[in-house]
Parts: sequence; structure tokens; C-alpha cells
Amino acid sequence: MVFVLSSTYMLGITGTFLGDYFGILMDARVTGFPFNVLENPMYVGSTLSFIGTSLYHAKPAGLVVSAYVWLVYSIALRFEGPFTTMIYSKRAQTPTPAKKSSASSSSKKKL
Repeated sequence: MVFVLSSTYMLGITGTFLGDYFGILMDARVTGFPFNVLENPMYVGSTLSFIGTSLYHAKPAGLVVSAYVWLVYSIALRFEGPFTTMIYSKRAQTPTPAKKSSASSSSKKKL
């Protein structure tokens, strides 16, 4: 749960549930804990929680479901990882409105 909760804290509610897919991006890609330990801490953390719960309750079916969940997460990450990299690369290449306005205001000062 540490990975899941700390990821939610670092990304905020918007970044956790909506951000990338609705164009609400953070200023930069998050690289602090837990993202400096794992590339996908929410997926790993939730899978470990499922496995832990299955072991605690001694339910082999829970382990099977956990394996299935990890398989689905792995498939999703094949698309999500490159997509996230692409949108933050594009964002780094395009100037934001704040950068444009500061550049135009500095050119006005020169005149």
C-alpha cells in the first residue's frame, strides 16, 4: 500500500485518475519517491496488495486472480508507458503560454 498511497500523493487526484488522458499534465514528469524506486509503483503496489491479501487469507484463487491482474497491467503498460513518455516529450518541446508571454514581455522591454 505504500507504493499506491505515495503515488497518489505525488500525482494528486487529477494526475492519478485523469491527468494524462485528458491533457491535464503536471509541470514535469514525477521522479521522486516512489517513482525513483519503481517505474510503475501503483501497478506493482496494488498487485502486491492482492498477493498479500491472498496469502493472508490462504486463498489460492486469489493468487490466480493476482497473476491475471498483473497480466492485464503488463498489457496496459505496453501502451501507457510509451504514451506518457510521448506526451511529456511533446510538452517539453512546445513552449507553454507562460514562456511565450515572458518572451514577448522581454522583447517589449527592449523596444
